[in-house]
Amino acid sequence: MSNKSRQSPPLGAVSTLVLRYWPYISLSIVILFFSAIRIRLLHLPLERDEGEYAYAGQLILQGIAPFKLAYNMKLPGTYAAYALIMAAFGQTPGGIHLGMIVVNGITVVVMFLLGKRLFDATTGVAAACSYAVLSNSEEVLGFHGHATHFVVLFALPGILVLLHAIAAKRRWIFFLSGLLVGLAFVMKQPGLAFVLFGAFYLAASEWKQLATWAGFSRLLLYGIGAACPFLLTCLVMFLAGALGKMWFWTFSYASQYASVTVLWDAWDNLFIMGSHAVEPCFLVWILALLGLVALAWDSRLRKHALFILSFVFFPWLGVAAGFYFRPHYFVLVLPAVSLLAGITVSTARHELSKFVTKTAAIAIPALIFVIVMAVPIALQRDTLFYMDMTSISRASYGAHPFPEAEAISQYLQARTAPDARIAVFGSEPEIFFLTRRHSATGYIYVYPLFEPQKFALQMQHEMAKEIEQNQPEYVVMVKVMGSWGVRPESEKWFLGWSQDYLKAHYELVGVADEVSPQTRYVWGDPAKDYKEESEAVLQIFKLASGS
Repeated sequence: MSNKSRQSPPLGAVSTLVLRYWPYISLSIVILFFSAIRIRLLHLPLERDEGEYAYAGQLILQGIAPFKLAYNMKLPGTYAAYALIMAAFGQTPGGIHLGMIVVNGITVVVMFLLGKRLFDATTGVAAACSYAVLSNSEEVLGFHGHATHFVVLFALPGILVLLHAIAAKRRWIFFLSGLLVGLAFVMKQPGLAFVLFGAFYLAASEWKQLATWAGFSRLLLYGIGAACPFLLTCLVMFLAGALGKMWFWTFSYASQYASVTVLWDAWDNLFIMGSHAVEPCFLVWILALLGLVALAWDSRLRKHALFILSFVFFPWLGVAAGFYFRPHYFVLVLPAVSLLAGITVSTARHELSKFVTKTAAIAIPALIFVIVMAVPIALQRDTLFYMDMTSISRASYGAHPFPEAEAISQYLQARTAPDARIAVFGSEPEIFFLTRRHSATGYIYVYPLFEPQKFALQMQHEMAKEIEQNQPEYVVMVKVMGSWGVRPESEKWFLGWSQDYLKAHYELVGVADEVSPQTRYVWGDPAKDYKEESEAVLQIFKLASGS
């Protein structure tokens, strides 16, 4: 026998190892596959929500608290998360998207652990793979760093820890579970849906003992843990002198924002946005529906029926917040959809084992599941493998000027000192982040100024006052409808003021005209005589000498 033969492991031993570790091998392959796709997309232009989080995170790294120089209605947890990502990977779009690879990979692993704990390894692997496919769909804006990804990042471990706490009956674990889902809430307010889910499921699981101190204390510790991140956030903001601003934007204004959409528009939003979210991954959603049906006839599932049904129901409350049903809101329900898809695969394997050989019972569901996973990848192959970054941005967001923000930011950064102030008339906070220059106003979005809500006119005057006081060196006028959100019933005082202000104090020094197939940039004196050709134009104004 040769040395090579003696050193090679027996084929049977290799097969045994593969059978033993197949869940972890499968999980690793899926994570590496989608990580490779995301690495290709590292330099995808930041969209405006990413720009908001990145700018606020950049301010945190400079020692400036949220709501000091940037106003928005979201709780500041995602700002802090972005600050951590940028501290680790750099203050660039690539650094942010590299951080999101880590976020997505961790969430996929926790999805596996959740499915495995509730049912079996088959459920865990199928649920994790389903979540990887669903969360990396461009139809839910999966490649962008939206707050909903961070909500799920903390909510799922919180739920997993809660299951362990209920089994172990250790009080400190209930507190830890509450702490994690509480972090999901401070990432963005719809995370409250997961806090409510945990409270409901814990109360339902412990209802016989709620009248005793032991049972009540568990629910109390969960609640205290869930409240801690928000209370700590309030304390930090109070010490920074920004609690009043945070409270106004995240509660007073946010309640106005949530009441803008009327019910008949809500249905349109749901069906339009929902169909887009489901479309490329429709087979995964069909698996999820079959998982719901399986609850009725698979006795193994019934002991977890309460968990499954409430895990489906509560996240939908977060998706429905304000009745806007934006594509990235659907990320909140993807864990439930993924778990149901995993249940279908596991149930199919269990039922088939009654009629066919063990090998066939494993192979048939596995083959069908691989096909289900492959179809969304094939349907989105252009985005995943071939399209350039600008084309992907255009396909997802149309004329929104995210690629142009990069070129304009380079121009402004080269011509201003680090302490210079700039202003954007529009809703493109990514420009502040990319230039590393502070906004002359805390209004990094103009959407609130034109919504039918009671603070709108007050906000218009406040934004104008802040700009007049700070006299930005440059102003970017965004002549793209989607960057303003002006409605027929909107108060329009700011529109007239902005034109008069620019005419009195600034001179035109640059134009970005989104003509097809490539945006045309005109700089310096030629910009003054340039005739716009598209309906999506950005103008760059410089403060005139003597102003």
